[in-house]
Amino acid sequence: MSEETTPEETTPEEARTEETRSNGPQAGPALSVVGPGGGETIVLGTTRMRVLEDGSHTGHRLAIAESVLAPHTQGPPQHRHARHDEGFYILSGTVRFTVGDEDHDATAGTLVMVPPGTPHTFANPTDQPATMLSTFTPDLYVQYFRDLQQVLADGRPLTPQANAEAMSRYATEPATDLA
Repeated sequence: MSEETTPEETTPEEARTEETRSNGPQAGPALSVVGPGGGETIVLGTTRMRVLEDGSHTGHRLAIAESVLAPHTQGPPQHRHARHDEGFYILSGTVRFTVGDEDHDATAGTLVMVPPGTPHTFANPTDQPATMLSTFTPDLYVQYFRDLQQVLADGRPLTPQANAEAMSRYATEPATDLA
């Protein structure tokens, strides 16, 4: 007696996944796609951040976030990163970057790269919102923003000391010599 088996039904998504597997080995993690409105949202006062890549799909080499700064938003205290580069691409509005004692007003289409050790901060001094895309290489600094959001969620104030404590966990320190 032979047992008759019926093939399992598969969804089109499962069929595509199986087809991809059978077409040969895939290098590295699967493709990551974050659509409009997707990603993780972090709200810090008047700044709304959307984490598009937290490093989990890049081997922790790169993280990317989109931030919207409300009009007249003050940024973080001037600080230095010891272990990561930070990039800012201005999508709309104007963002003022302060590096040491120099101000640079960056408008849409401007890229600002901040290497490790460079003191910096940013703000939106205008009457219009500003949107920027930020990169962190490697990704370690994304968790800093999550930590700050947790401080606020716990009902604690976001004091300079709480900010400096969170920064210290990610090889970052306030540039107190410039305060």
